[in-house]
Amino acid sequence: MPELPDLEVFSANLNEAFAGKKLITVQVPNDKKLNVTPEELREVLNGQLLKSVTRSGKELHFNFEKDVLALHLMLRGQLHFFEEIHQIKYPVIELYFEGDLGLVMSDPQKIAAATLNPEPSAAPDALDSKVTPEFLKEHLKGKKAGIKGVLLDQHQIRGIGNAYADEILWKARISPFSIAGKIPEEKVKDLHHVIHEVLTDAIKEIRKAHPGSITGEFRDFLKVHTQHNPKSPTGADILIHKSGARKTYYTEEQQLFN
Repeated sequence: MPELPDLEVFSANLNEAFAGKKLITVQVPNDKKLNVTPEELREVLNGQLLKSVTRSGKELHFNFEKDVLALHLMLRGQLHFFEEIHQIKYPVIELYFEGDLGLVMSDPQKIAAATLNPEPSAAPDALDSKVTPEFLKEHLKGKKAGIKGVLLDQHQIRGIGNAYADEILWKARISPFSIAGKIPEEKVKDLHHVIHEVLTDAIKEIRKAHPGSITGEFRDFLKVHTQHNPKSPTGADILIHKSGARKTYYTEEQQLFN
């Protein structure tokens, strides 16, 4: 699943390609996850000018003159540019802009979601200025869940997924199995700093290596969340804990707070 850094790059590239263009029409080959009917979506969006494309958590927001269309790629969704027509498999939604330019969101699992005018989330984005050391301190206070689970919960902080949770916790030297409410205040401050550092550095890495990307997951530069390196940059063995389909990558350098 693309995470915050991937989507930040995608949104900038989509903004460059489509902002300022009029939407001619929208087709919804798979409306299972759409919150309105395809006919209602066309009635609302057709003819509107796209003002910008931005990222909010793990969603891409297409900000039209009067309305917002949110796209969530889920696990295997992908985005594709096309001109005039396309033959892309598993289309979920197709946006046709003036100038014969278009965008398809596809998904073989058929769970990628399009939402017209999504409700604002009470949870802040991981890079929001609201996520301060004080916010994290209050947010973690008393929580009995593991810290990795808290970072992954999109109802608490939006945008961080499995790969970047591992990277953040390794960089902060906090065990992913630590009880969130037991983490000392100084370590919470480290965590705040590292969240911003890891995510913004990743955005720069992706822009440098894949400047025009609008789909995919780019992980080659990650330090511990990888199956390619047996050791971290500090020389510690990378350990892998599997829970269901999810793998957690960590090292014994990371302190456990219970």
